[in-house]
Amino acid sequence: MVIKPKIRGFICTNAHPAGCAEHVQEQINYVKQQGALKSAPKNVLVIGASTGYGLASRITAAFGGGAKTLGIFFEKEGTDRKTGSAGWYNTAAFQEAADEAGLWSKNINGDAFSNEIKQKAIDTIKADLGKIDCIIYSLASPRRTDPNTGEVFSSTLKPIGSAVTTKNLNTSKREIDEITVEAANQDDIDNTIKVMGGEDWEMWIDALKEADVLADNFKTTAYTYIGKELTWPIYGHATIGKAKEDLDRATAAIKESTKDLNGEAYVSSLNAVVTQASSAIPIMPLYISALFKVMKADGTYEGTIEQIHALFSENLYGESPRFDDGGHLFQNYKELEDDVQARVQAVWDSVDTSSIDELTDYVGYHNEFLRLFGFGIDGVDYDQDIDSVKPIANMID
Repeated sequence: MVIKPKIRGFICTNAHPAGCAEHVQEQINYVKQQGALKSAPKNVLVIGASTGYGLASRITAAFGGGAKTLGIFFEKEGTDRKTGSAGWYNTAAFQEAADEAGLWSKNINGDAFSNEIKQKAIDTIKADLGKIDCIIYSLASPRRTDPNTGEVFSSTLKPIGSAVTTKNLNTSKREIDEITVEAANQDDIDNTIKVMGGEDWEMWIDALKEADVLADNFKTTAYTYIGKELTWPIYGHATIGKAKEDLDRATAAIKESTKDLNGEAYVSSLNAVVTQASSAIPIMPLYISALFKVMKADGTYEGTIEQIHALFSENLYGESPRFDDGGHLFQNYKELEDDVQARVQAVWDSVDTSSIDELTDYVGYHNEFLRLFGFGIDGVDYDQDIDSVKPIANMID
């Protein structure tokens, strides 16, 4: 079939296999160009391995450090009539590249929140890897089924205390309008913590420890975005912020439960980037478009793969890691500099529909959004007929 982007609201409902493959290859090329990581893990479990920061982590570990990687994800395979998800095609491309490079790599498709997928991962690690020395936790999901009770929880993106009315970039209409987000109640907060907090990360580490597949001195990190004043009302100080705070609780719990292994657990604070998750958050499209304009002008903007490669080389496996005030590995320090934030705020305050292209880099934002799904990638012929069915090799049944 000939595949063109189908955009509905803030999501793209299809993906391009060749475009996704090329996007993955671009990231692999970047990592290879940086040379081998000085210090790197050998056996890596990536939970949430198919898109965004999780995919970038898998690429960095494998192609920067030669690591064996086991990837966990929940993606849709393509059919003759419908494309697969971007994450499916990304993983197919990653696996092909890993095979070509002679890197051990296997994949598990399913609900990472479930006990069944945890067990599959443990069985694979025992059979093929022995022990793992790095666990990357990079899940973003609107819902979670508690594996022990079967109860389903849904997360929300709501402010705490009172409703927030704020400027918004309506990506469907390409105009600046206002959006009002109603305040969360306690159930909203609790449910969001249940879905996006640290409980599942902790359950993964507990299960891996119980199965005796964690190496001595292993490292694990979960990813977060903290931001500053501009994004706090709907992000950092809102329901999702409470869930991210729960990651701090989980960090302490993991350190305590694995101290006999000398395990290290961190929350890593990363840049605001265009991902399938961030595009769904009110205010983020406008904030990121303004941020692009400011940081690209300074030559300091880092995308997903640049951030993660730097996280591995400078912080997670660096000689002198940088921490923020909350004790997180601080990778987005360039974004949060006062001068950068002040200039983003100035754009935010003055932009209207007529000045979107002049004051922000919305074009860059939109292009990055399309690239997530394999569209707008140089060198890909989008008029060509292409097979939407693309199997992933080394999939664990």
